[in-house]
Amino acid sequence: MLQKIISFSLAISACFTLFSCKDDVVPKPSSYLRLDYPVAEYAHFENACPFTFDINSNAVIKQKGDCNFEINYPKMKATVYLTYKPVNNNINILLRDAQKLTYEHVIKADDILEQPYLNPDKKVYGMFYQVGGNAATNTQFYVTDSVKHFVAGSVYFYAKPNYDSIMPAASYLKNDMQNLMESLKWK
Repeated sequence: MLQKIISFSLAISACFTLFSCKDDVVPKPSSYLRLDYPVAEYAHFENACPFTFDINSNAVIKQKGDCNFEINYPKMKATVYLTYKPVNNNINILLRDAQKLTYEHVIKADDILEQPYLNPDKKVYGMFYQVGGNAATNTQFYVTDSVKHFVAGSVYFYAKPNYDSIMPAASYLKNDMQNLMESLKWK
């Protein structure tokens, strides 16, 4: 009887051993969220303001007051805020305010890259800022003719700033902001 119990126990143990063996555990490879954004197509935007520019046809533009605009990107949950100010012997103040707005993000920013923009043919001069890291805005710019006009723009997302999460949308909007800045003309 003891021999039957031992044999039965060995048989059960052998079954558990055979059926419990599985392949080696292999960690899943890293994956990335695939975000497909439409190809940017630009249309010329013009109204009564003293400047014109090209805008992405996927964006929705709203005028807010005198020549200030909100350019909304609903699919990316982001807005570009565009502000116009006339220059009245206050160019230094306008430039300082635009730079101050950018550098307020230095606490959260990993780095801030400055790209000067010069287009003497159109009399458009300015600066394009890329703010790296988890700052509230990661793209800003300003342009001016130094005599009459000053336009500043910045991108804000409707999400907690986590650069890794918003990077695909941030890159898309960075290209749109550069296009807006480079297509801007004074009337």
